[in-house]
Amino acid sequence: MGKDKEFRTIRGYELLRQKHNLITPSMEDYLEMAYRIYQQTGCIRIGDLASRLNVRPPSASRMVQKLARKGYLIGEKYGVIELTKQGTEYGSYLVTRHAIIEHFLKLIGVTRGILEQTEKIEHYLQPETVEKLSMFNDFAENNPQWQKAFHAYRQGLERN
Repeated sequence: MGKDKEFRTIRGYELLRQKHNLITPSMEDYLEMAYRIYQQTGCIRIGDLASRLNVRPPSASRMVQKLARKGYLIGEKYGVIELTKQGTEYGSYLVTRHAIIEHFLKLIGVTRGILEQTEKIEHYLQPETVEKLSMFNDFAENNPQWQKAFHAYRQGLERN
């Protein structure tokens, strides 16, 4: 079987990701939030990062150290955190990816648990898939007649 046709468990895909030294979904969450905080306040602190992610400061500090070792952040144990160029670029992508997935879910009529579902989905999509979702979102936005037809179809199914 070719590489694209080998089934794995979610854990199996995670192990494969680790083997290739990619960052984990948890690391992505921290980096995404660090980028969001920086965009909003111009300054990232461990306490703010921990608070926004609903984790304890020591956990946030450990993750910042891991991200620093991978070249995404520069940070002191409990001080100010800075994004590297690589961290800024990837953080920007992560925020954009989140917005694309969230927008897609809204377009197809999801109304409950959008944040949770976006958070769960975003880590397992490849950049090509995110790009295609973005195209789809743009298509849907630029074709209101298509949106109207889809929502009428969906509502008809939901009534039955």
